[in-house]
Amino acid sequence: MCQIGSEHWSGQDFGPLCDLIAVPNDVAYPGPRLDYAGPRGLLCDSCREHGPVTTDRYTMSKPGWATLGLGANTWLRSGALVERVMFSAGFDPVDQEALEQRQILPAAQRRGAPDPDGRRDRERPVSGSALPQSQGQFIEDDGPVDVAVLVVTYQSAKHIDGLLDSLRREALAHRIRVVVADNSSTDGTLEAVARHRDVRAVPTGGNLGYSAGLNLAARAAGNAGTLFVLNPDARVAEGCIAALRSRMQSSGAGVVVPRIVDDEGSTYVSIRREPTLLRALGDAAFGSRWATRPGRLSEIEGRLETYESAHPIDWATGAALLVDREVAAAVGDWDERFFLYSEETDYLRRVREAGYTVWYEPEAIVEHSQGGSGSSAQLDALMAVNRVRYMAKHHGPMQTALFRGAVILHEAVRSSRPDHRVALRAVLSRASWPALPHAQPDQTESVIGALNGTVIIPAHNEGRTIGRLLSALAPLAAESVDIIVAANGCSDDTVAVARSTQGIVVLDLAVPSKTKALNVADATATRSPRLYVDADVEITPKAVRDTLALLAHGEFLAARPPYRWHLDGVAWPVRAYYRARSRVASAHAALWGAGVYGLSVEGRTRFTRFPDVVADDLYVDRLFDATEKYVVETDPVVVRVPRTTHELLQILRRQARGSKELRSGTAGSTLRELLASVRGPLSLFDAATYAGFALVSRWPRRVVTAWERDESSRTPGPIHEADQ
Repeated sequence: MCQIGSEHWSGQDFGPLCDLIAVPNDVAYPGPRLDYAGPRGLLCDSCREHGPVTTDRYTMSKPGWATLGLGANTWLRSGALVERVMFSAGFDPVDQEALEQRQILPAAQRRGAPDPDGRRDRERPVSGSALPQSQGQFIEDDGPVDVAVLVVTYQSAKHIDGLLDSLRREALAHRIRVVVADNSSTDGTLEAVARHRDVRAVPTGGNLGYSAGLNLAARAAGNAGTLFVLNPDARVAEGCIAALRSRMQSSGAGVVVPRIVDDEGSTYVSIRREPTLLRALGDAAFGSRWATRPGRLSEIEGRLETYESAHPIDWATGAALLVDREVAAAVGDWDERFFLYSEETDYLRRVREAGYTVWYEPEAIVEHSQGGSGSSAQLDALMAVNRVRYMAKHHGPMQTALFRGAVILHEAVRSSRPDHRVALRAVLSRASWPALPHAQPDQTESVIGALNGTVIIPAHNEGRTIGRLLSALAPLAAESVDIIVAANGCSDDTVAVARSTQGIVVLDLAVPSKTKALNVADATATRSPRLYVDADVEITPKAVRDTLALLAHGEFLAARPPYRWHLDGVAWPVRAYYRARSRVASAHAALWGAGVYGLSVEGRTRFTRFPDVVADDLYVDRLFDATEKYVVETDPVVVRVPRTTHELLQILRRQARGSKELRSGTAGSTLRELLASVRGPLSLFDAATYAGFALVSRWPRRVVTAWERDESSRTPGPIHEADQ
């Protein structure tokens, strides 16, 4: 007769036997076998006569194994559990002294250990057993959640159900939203995801790479306290998220990574050190041999004892990591130049540079099939090349050249293998790098042929700038894109300059009103989607095409290209202001601020006419939630900023009036982001400058009826990339 914990099984009056608690899978008992069937289940041979028994959540199978044979108060770890086994007086345990002499091995060392039954370990609950489990639901609405899980898929149909099923167990204890960004899989991945009605699916519009997929998923994540990045071929052990969140709270970490175990339950050496020349040489020379060599000679942390306790690390392989949302906002997007590999190295370096820490938590377990995401010689070559690209991003030319030499040595000494020969040729030849796997947007002939839309340009006395914009957009006029210039109340040569460009529709309106001009142009337009462009920005035809194409697909209702500020020749306080603003992540995800935004056919139905407001872009931005709008990965718009403090204050006062008019209460969140961005004297100075401008621009003044306008930036000239 037995009882596990305080739970009586199936109403049977068992005597005390076992007490179980859940902990990570880091050691395994090599002695007599025990049987368990879930995080609360442990049965010995003496219970066998009762047959299958059931708790409130887990069905316990009939074991039929030999007597347990363990001493009193013995702790052992098996699968994802620790069992504290206590025997009642009716049992005859083995000699305690002999038991204490038995070795408990780390899981990573137990491969090949003798199995008492001549069989491999039975299926572990951590890996998603077929035993009945209670299933949680994911959060579908836009309300706040504890965790937003971000998954990037590509040909992942055979894996995604296992991951989602494991997450449902976690959803019993946490509010979880799951976002799957799919890189144009053709194996039915999206169809598999669609069977889970509470999962948000985001088609990326091509095979855009892991970083781009994560950025898309993060934008669709909504209000979440943390972001949990997971590979689609991973499975989450019960209690994993609780352990990660607990470590994040207790340590103040910006990112926490779990223990990764392979299909056999062995701990995978996932912890990494920051890449250096000496470590690259050490890895080239020794490889997987001498795993316990000094840290300065290896990027991989091979000492198994370091995987048994929580501690800060440099970075870890990106199969699973939990990121605090405020940290994610401060660090910014994942760098999409890393199509695959080295993206986590770069991201976690930026986390550390921003002043946060990265922690490893062994109590959290994720099972990951190494290589389950697929591999090829070309991907192996990309991995080697991206190591060099990472070094080039963060270090100077000399150090990069030396590091590249170490990577070449690493591949050369292993060139007897075909995959290393391919990698060696790639690292040696920079000319081959563009041919390696890279982002490939979907561009079928049917979509390209159907691409059309309208570009609407409101313009008031823009004679000095509108020619530059129309010259850049002239090639579009020959395509299926209409360009309408809505000149309003102009007293200069704006109309004449606009009419000098062939294929442009020019409206000469008497009233100087931007919103009235937008409404008249909208009534004139016959094609959609619509792109609304300020006359003083600089935009390329590619940015227009890419934005209209994305809106034509229908996944998003509103979109804009990214933007950069042109800071040449500006006063130092203006430069400090925009440096601080560049660190406010929320500003880069909104539609306002770029001088360009677009609306799909459905998006334009959100309102009938532009109201008479100061900030039309802010008005439109507030009509859409985060999952409905998108910043397109394309050529950035160049925004010329005011050159003087006086001109900047003019613009900020107008923006403040627009925010007040629409009752946009973002000052508090902006202030929090600004404070979080301070990492040293320079960023503190920039933040103080930003705050000073913001306060002065809101200072009560006489009633303003004229449109505050910056004349200092309205100079003709070629397109420039911004200095930020």
